[in-house]
Amino acid sequence: MKSSIKKHTFETIYKLLDEVSPIDGDCGKLCNAICCTCQDPDMGIYLLPGEEKMFTREEDWLSWGWTMAEDYEFPDSWHGKVYFLQCMKAPFCDRKNRPLQCRTFPLAPHMDDDGQLYMIYHSGELPYECPLTTGDVPLNEDFIKATYEAWSILIQDPLIYDLVELDSQYRIEDEEPIVILYP
Repeated sequence: MKSSIKKHTFETIYKLLDEVSPIDGDCGKLCNAICCTCQDPDMGIYLLPGEEKMFTREEDWLSWGWTMAEDYEFPDSWHGKVYFLQCMKAPFCDRKNRPLQCRTFPLAPHMDDDGQLYMIYHSGELPYECPLTTGDVPLNEDFIKATYEAWSILIQDPLIYDLVELDSQYRIEDEEPIVILYP
């Protein structure tokens, strides 16, 4: 599966997100880094198409796996390997090199029927409780805006656009709560 996003674009997005944080300080202190220390053996992150360019596959803090896109509920436009990463040294990941979906959590991209992009709270099921997904802890506005900017760039790739569109449709069909934070 070939992404149209070049490595330098991923680097730019990583840098943009390095300059912001969901809250002032380390959000892991709110929950003892539950997202990094959860003992669920299936817990991990799928990389976005092309994001594997950001890793050497020799990182000692990550375990690499993959699945075939056709075997799971990925967009129909996806073919071939989808990489899956798990933290091996949680909660001591190499934060400056963590995947995009770790960087943008607890936000998720969502599109309405007209293709308008929004940032919403992550609404899917998790094997843990994150204090940031409840809305009780206010998120930094600069984090929300930077995350929107990052996803605005990412969805220019047709494969990532298809993923965001599919996830959005699942949310609507499943009648998941959608809390729009931006714009």
